Amino acid sequence: MSLISVENKPSALSAWYAVIVLLFAYVLSFVDRIIMSLLVIPIQKDLDISDTQMGLLMGLAFAIFYTVVGIPIARLSDVKSRKIIVSIGIFLWSIMTAVCGLARSFLELFLARIGVGVGEATLSPAAYSMIADYFPENKLGKAIAVYQSGALFGSGIAFIIGGAIVGLIVNSSATSLPFLGELQPWQLAFIIVGLPGVLMALVMLSVKEPKRTGIKKDLGTSVTIKDAVRYMVKNSKVYLSVFIGFSMLAIPITTIFTWYPTYLQRIHDLTIGESGKILGLILFFLSSSGVFFGGWLVDFLKRRNYQDSFFRVGLIAAITPVPFTLFVSSMSDIDATIILLCPFIFLASMPLAIGPIVLQIISPNQLRAQTGAIYMLFMNLLTAAIATSGIGFITDYIFENPLDVGQSIMIVNIVSAPVAFLALSYGLFHYNKTLTKE
Repeated sequence: MSLISVENKPSALSAWYAVIVLLFAYVLSFVDRIIMSLLVIPIQKDLDISDTQMGLLMGLAFAIFYTVVGIPIARLSDVKSRKIIVSIGIFLWSIMTAVCGLARSFLELFLARIGVGVGEATLSPAAYSMIADYFPENKLGKAIAVYQSGALFGSGIAFIIGGAIVGLIVNSSATSLPFLGELQPWQLAFIIVGLPGVLMALVMLSVKEPKRTGIKKDLGTSVTIKDAVRYMVKNSKVYLSVFIGFSMLAIPITTIFTWYPTYLQRIHDLTIGESGKILGLILFFLSSSGVFFGGWLVDFLKRRNYQDSFFRVGLIAAITPVPFTLFVSSMSDIDATIILLCPFIFLASMPLAIGPIVLQIISPNQLRAQTGAIYMLFMNLLTAAIATSGIGFITDYIFENPLDVGQSIMIVNIVSAPVAFLALSYGLFHYNKTLTKE
């Protein structure tokens, strides 16, 4: 099923320049996406909304449109200029992040988050497709891991800078701006982090569009989403295991992105600035290191003729964080919590780039962006429903106590590990069967 061509690749300089630009775009997207998790408490206080509603804002309001709109956008990315599509998307999500700062009700904030999701839907499917055209298969793991690390760098930066900004202004009085009226500190934070993306949209246009390689001729030059679905159904045992396995592996780190700042603020009485600094530094260094290590390990095993290396690394990532999962959200001592967070975040981050790597290897060029978009649809809806909205629901309606948010996080993370392990074990078996047929 390996389809990536090693011929006609662009120069290493232009390839890595594109990866770096896409990396910065991904960083920016996560800054805009994650900032809300730091602002849960002031938003709840100002707009009078519940944990369940906050879960919807951080999860499904973003994820549904991010993923659904991503499919037709991915269709365009398989046939049109990917860099232009990404540039337009950056501009849109940046403006809509700023618009979040103008919201004065749950509904208005919900609609603005939808706009952020629509804009960010342009990035990853197109980026994965471009990177696969820039690099040969034996270097693809490292390249995609560099890009994927943007999510973690972005999260770290969002927590550090966002926490610092909010920490400085959160106790200040409302600010009156021309044409915008009176804005609360949390509203101003959205505007501050949103607007720099307009410049990034222009930088994206400087990237060279790579020549498409690895084209499967019997699919034709123009394929539809039906063709993508038909191809995945034909190879459903492998695709389904990838979708379920790597989506479940994304749940633990998603809980860190969304609900852990609130956990630190509620349970350990940290300020917004303190929780942002702690999580930001750990994510910046250890989460990004985990992603790099995961990508490196895939390439390392691949060079030693383990063609199923990505499944093997996924299985390792399903097992190793479990001991830390049991304790990281239940410790009464903040120092012990921070110590446990370090290996937990490193290990939970390790598989994040692997799912996209698999898809680029097993999918024809004409289908890479679309299969990537379908994967993002599945993964984001699953993680949003379970790790974001699910935690808010469990806290509100099962424990009925906001101070039990840590227990909700632990339950969700514990459930995800065995499901991921079983799915990837199934995929490992069937992927190896396809290799023996080639």
